Amino acid sequence: MDGVTDSAFRHIVALHGKPDITFTEFTNVHDICSGRLKALDSLRYSEVERPVIAQIYGKEPALFYQAAHVVCELGFDGLDINMGCPSKNVASSGSGAGLIRTPTLALELIGQARKGTQDWVAGQTLEQIGLKTKALEAIDHLKRGLQPAATATRMTIPLSVKTRIGFDRNMIEEWSACLIQGRPEVISIHGRTLSQMYRGQSDWEAIALAAGLIQPHGILVLGNGDIQSLREASVRIRESGTNGVLIGRGSLGKPWIFHGIQEVRASFHTGESCSAPPHVPNLEETFRIMLEHASFFERVHGPERFVRMRKHLGWYCSGFPHAATMRAQLVRTHSTLDVLNLVNQYQARALYSRGMEIPATLTAS
Repeated sequence: MDGVTDSAFRHIVALHGKPDITFTEFTNVHDICSGRLKALDSLRYSEVERPVIAQIYGKEPALFYQAAHVVCELGFDGLDINMGCPSKNVASSGSGAGLIRTPTLALELIGQARKGTQDWVAGQTLEQIGLKTKALEAIDHLKRGLQPAATATRMTIPLSVKTRIGFDRNMIEEWSACLIQGRPEVISIHGRTLSQMYRGQSDWEAIALAAGLIQPHGILVLGNGDIQSLREASVRIRESGTNGVLIGRGSLGKPWIFHGIQEVRASFHTGESCSAPPHVPNLEETFRIMLEHASFFERVHGPERFVRMRKHLGWYCSGFPHAATMRAQLVRTHSTLDVLNLVNQYQARALYSRGMEIPATLTAS
């Protein structure tokens, strides 16, 4: 999710839930190939996130070829092409979900991305594909900052596509038939059209139909839309026949949502429904994770960009007394220390109101 699933958020999700696979924010292929440092920052990751997939978008085949080399060079475990973003400035330019209207171009992008990964495996370097010095320096800077540094082991990585069921109508049958020709290893389908944005309900019947059409060709299908818990994910997988699901908005303010994924996986082996209760941390644990998230964000992205952390702080604040007030204060913070002070003040007031002795306060790591 653009502006949301940055490296700090993915790191916290990996620590407190560990999903089977993680996707980066989508990054424009033009920004990758021109070496824009701010854009390349979305391709930063930590080892705990693995397997981690780089998600890219755009509409220029030649840039997809080059960007695929860069993704491989940075050590990612897979490459995902976004053909599902409904944002007006993305889709109206012919990228993201706008590609549903240009199936021939969509297939060309898949083909060029695949050729890029194959040529990289065959030994082609970033210098040989025509990247400018500025881009080479920016990519090298990012690569050296990965912990541990990305290893350029030249192994083939899988190619996947994330998309929707149509542009302004449900056209999943013809769109599936098109994507099958590109032979990606995985197709992820959000059960809404572009014109729906995120309104209404995700159409899981359309996703199930797509799974039935696509899977016989040896391509995995992941469903997406409105999943709020692992239990719901388990039900959707069984009912739709997909190979798995993606959880996006359901993880906002709940990085622990993937906690217990092993139990869900085991339930599929036994044929029984998943009965494990969802993990719900108490308020103190929620605050500790929120502070950990803020601290890691500030350490990785710098205090000058802390404003981007504010929305996450707001998402953590729900379901407890005076959450709205706490949220209003947190979205005006400028640092982890500000967050820590607000948390300690909240806890002190809560204890005082109950006539309890105030213990030692939380501290930021």
